[in-house]
Amino acid sequence: MDAELELYRDNFRRFLSEYIEPFYPDWEKEGIMPRSIWNALGENGFLCIDLPQEYGGYGVPIEYSLMLVEESARAGYGALAASISCHSEIAAPYILHIGTEAQKKYWLPKMVSGEVVAAIGMTEPGAGSDLQAIRTNAVLEQSTYIVNGSKTFISNGQHADLVILAVKTTPNIGAKGISLLLVDTKLLGFKKGSNLKKIGLHAQDTSELFFDNLHVPQEQLLGQEGKGFFYLMKELPRERTGIAAQALGSIKGAIDVTTQYVQERSAFGQKVSQFQNSRFVLAHAKINELAVSAFYKENLELYKAHQLSVERAAALKCFSTDMQMKIADNLLQLFGGYGYMQEYVISRFFVDARVQKIYGGTNEIMKEIVARELLGR
Repeated sequence: MDAELELYRDNFRRFLSEYIEPFYPDWEKEGIMPRSIWNALGENGFLCIDLPQEYGGYGVPIEYSLMLVEESARAGYGALAASISCHSEIAAPYILHIGTEAQKKYWLPKMVSGEVVAAIGMTEPGAGSDLQAIRTNAVLEQSTYIVNGSKTFISNGQHADLVILAVKTTPNIGAKGISLLLVDTKLLGFKKGSNLKKIGLHAQDTSELFFDNLHVPQEQLLGQEGKGFFYLMKELPRERTGIAAQALGSIKGAIDVTTQYVQERSAFGQKVSQFQNSRFVLAHAKINELAVSAFYKENLELYKAHQLSVERAAALKCFSTDMQMKIADNLLQLFGGYGYMQEYVISRFFVDARVQKIYGGTNEIMKEIVARELLGR
């Protein structure tokens, strides 16, 4: 499998070189990647690839799918990594694991081909990590859910054709009142707000979504009514593993560009790489990369064996993204003033890293999850 994976990695790197590298700076300025890139990803076999063949996928191990996230991040395309992760590592598994046969056959092949871009709608203006506090509601009338409310910070929101939407179907009972709906964004009553401007991940569309008497057919209920919170908790380990893949790739990429820079740049009559501080900073970054990589691979094996706990996934997400931010900061320092310039990709590694500690559950929440395992509630 390793040789096949490396061949697939080489193919994806060529794709990045041809389809992404020449255009990415312009996409950063525009604040969004073109919709056509999703079709290109699908046509070249880079979306939802670990899905079973009966649903349009290739049935390959999860490593192949996560490698796409890691390599995108390593190349400095954090927005692409986050977009692919949202589509393939978060949205697709919900449908595969929870959906009806009809839902799987309708949506999943379109997600593999890039015909459908998927997003997941959880976060609201008044409910971030506290999912129990969501207020978007869905009332069942005959065979249709009437949805009202809004979401914010939704990755892939502008391009989304499908949103897995967390709603309250039974108010005032907390987590037990949450359900998930598969929402076609072409439905009347669905509105996309502005493409939000961020300090990083500039080329990734991140949106507000609004629902005004949105009519969703009852057959688009994902799983059972009232079990949405349970489903969200069940699928979070893979989401957080995907975030760790992005962190690992970014760490490797930041080390790559810094190693090259310090060997080319001179100061005080010698290469920057010859200063002990530069050598120690890079060495420390490499040591931490190895630690993140080992933790990541161990969790990946547990996931494949259906043994990855919420606590271990939370620990990996926290550790890997903390390291990503710290390493990007330390390595940027070796560039001096140039590190603060957008033309140097190290600056992108730095700004893209910050949100990793926030989405997928803040790192403070991750620590709380680990603490509960240690100490009980």
